[in-house]
Amino acid sequence: MKEAYVKETHAVKVGHVFPPDTNNHGTLFGGKLMSYIDDIASISAMRHSRSPVVTASTDSVDFLAPVRTGESVCLESFVTWTGTSSMEVFIKVLAENLLTGERKIAATAFLTFVAVNEEGKPVPVPGIIPETEEEIYLHETAKERVEARKKRRNASNELATVIYKGKPRG
Repeated sequence: MKEAYVKETHAVKVGHVFPPDTNNHGTLFGGKLMSYIDDIASISAMRHSRSPVVTASTDSVDFLAPVRTGESVCLESFVTWTGTSSMEVFIKVLAENLLTGERKIAATAFLTFVAVNEEGKPVPVPGIIPETEEEIYLHETAKERVEARKKRRNASNELATVIYKGKPRG
């Protein structure tokens, strides 16, 4: 399986933020942005694996600045790291004031996807080759995130053994 360049996984999504997209503060709903993030990240993962993918985890979504009514929101995603069948995807979200041209980083996120076959079983993915300073930095720092992800998954599995599974109380 031949390695691929990060640039081959780049995906971009741009939208105009209208009042129905916003909360009572006039800013983009966090849940709506999270949906956009999962959507664009899955495209990058599929471009890399050339197979169906499933979201294994949303490692982080950090909301850094509000996206306001009337602004544009631009999401850029790309694969930063690969395991045997898993891929870490980085997403940066930019907000742009369309009247002034001012742009700001509104959010960043890391999601993990697993490539699967028609039966839903994991399949191997090619390695990834970073080229730009940003890509190299994200690739080199991925091992720390992978370890944190494993710890968090183990803790979640442990928690799942003690969580009440009956009908809601109350």
